[in-house]
Amino acid sequence: MRAAWLLWALLLLPALACAAGVERFQAYLRSTQTASADFEQQVFDREKKLVQRSRGSFTLQRPGRFRWSYAQPYAQLIVGDGKRVWIYDEDLNQVTVRAMASALGSTPAALLAGAADVERAFALSDAGQRDGLEWVEAKPREREAGFERIRLGLGSAGVQAMELTDHFGQTTLLRFSNIARNPKVDPDAFRFVPPKGADVLGE
Repeated sequence: MRAAWLLWALLLLPALACAAGVERFQAYLRSTQTASADFEQQVFDREKKLVQRSRGSFTLQRPGRFRWSYAQPYAQLIVGDGKRVWIYDEDLNQVTVRAMASALGSTPAALLAGAADVERAFALSDAGQRDGLEWVEAKPREREAGFERIRLGLGSAGVQAMELTDHFGQTTLLRFSNIARNPKVDPDAFRFVPPKGADVLGE
């Protein structure tokens, strides 16, 4: 699930522009501390051919805590506990762990949950209206980021879609459903203990 390692770090971004979409995104940030949703993820190659489709759900608590679970086609769990990001591949019984700071730009979950100091990582601009949503574009300021740009589609429920384009022309589309803003969340959802016998790689 290499696409899971493309994204993250935006929901704490104070906007730098005054366009309508950016202002709407700012308002969403101010009013949302927790969220949950189901998602469908599609990955397209440079020729726009669909190469991967997956489904799952997530829960987040800003800043930096999230639980992002892929149910189909392969079980994978990504947990951010505020300090580290844990990625558990159930089929391989393998865990990859990275410090939260070094994982910037790596997962859609962390992007939605936000993290410290990300306001210096992106340039925001209004991207107009499409498909009934107001779009905001975020371009990373660092060349080492794993993607070229991110677009967020804002609707009545908040962030309802994301589009990510990497440096190889691959595009990842995320569509969210059953969105809940500011639900009560269980703090234990953001704790991860590697399963017994799992290989643990990383920091």
